Amino acid sequence: MQHQRIVHVVGTGTIGEPLIGLLASFRKELGIDEVTFHKRTPLLTDKSKVLALKNKGAELAVDAQEIERFSAMGMKPKYDALEAIDRAAVVIDCTPAGNENKEKLYLRYGQNAHGFIAQGSEFGFGKMYARGINDRVLRHGEDKFLQVVSCNTHNLAVLVDAIALGPEGDNTLDRGVFVCMRRASDISQENEYIPAPTVSKHDDRKFGTHQARDAFHLFATLGLTLDLYSSAVRVNTQYMHVIYFNLILRRAVSTEDVIQRLQANGRVALTYKDQSSLVFSFGRDHGLFGRILSQTVIPMRSISVRDDREVLGFSFTPQDGNSLLSSIAAAEWFLYPEEYDQRLRCIEKFIFQEI
Repeated sequence: MQHQRIVHVVGTGTIGEPLIGLLASFRKELGIDEVTFHKRTPLLTDKSKVLALKNKGAELAVDAQEIERFSAMGMKPKYDALEAIDRAAVVIDCTPAGNENKEKLYLRYGQNAHGFIAQGSEFGFGKMYARGINDRVLRHGEDKFLQVVSCNTHNLAVLVDAIALGPEGDNTLDRGVFVCMRRASDISQENEYIPAPTVSKHDDRKFGTHQARDAFHLFATLGLTLDLYSSAVRVNTQYMHVIYFNLILRRAVSTEDVIQRLQANGRVALTYKDQSSLVFSFGRDHGLFGRILSQTVIPMRSISVRDDREVLGFSFTPQDGNSLLSSIAAAEWFLYPEEYDQRLRCIEKFIFQEI
């Protein structure tokens, strides 16, 4: 069984659901034998989602004590949760309990797995990873646990990578400051909306919020020590996160230089649109499962250079699309370390460079 290329996804939320659908829909191109997914709670409101994922070819796994309840609701599972972990070559945890599951489940029941992947701000799960940023530092036999950084950390990181780092890793960044204006909730969520903009604590004395902290550790895997600081505020919208960035460089640049650097980066999308709703709509109409897989979308008219070395502007964060791409890339790296770049071509056409 350990020789089968089975990918198991834990969680069916805002990242888990589209990730399961993508893996199942492209499993032939990605070279995956089977996609399984774990759902914890049986809910009739989620029945349509579960059946849709099963229709795409994914197999349901649930906790052993919940098998009868799921079956009674018309969602018959094929595996229990521990069996699904034991069968998997790669496990992707899309729940907030990644670290807890690592200690309780994955180290015990995941002996056949090539690797485990956690999402978002699960700091301490494993080596930080973002597709295209630090692929070259992944090491087979050493990196069994990978943490795909959050969607805003992807955005922050690619801004630094494209604007301040040279093609050979030449670091021209003196300091980077970011304000993450986070949407209140995803359109799929019904109970996290807020009535007014709400500021977040600076709970990290060095980095402010976890976005800069995680980006720092992401670049640290490349041997870089960057001065990064982030703040966050939740805004009462369901469209897209927006990041205000202020990068102070050690060398003079012009606005034209910055735009050229952004255009040269294949993971950056530029746009003449100024409203997040219009970018969101483009993703809904032309993206993969409604997602834009680019790591950032930058309104060109927002870019400004002050005193030759200070680059300022705004960027839109694709709603989980960048994290989805990195999760699939990490899974393919575990399965096909020598050819995962080629296998990703089936979905990378949804990395837009103009929106």
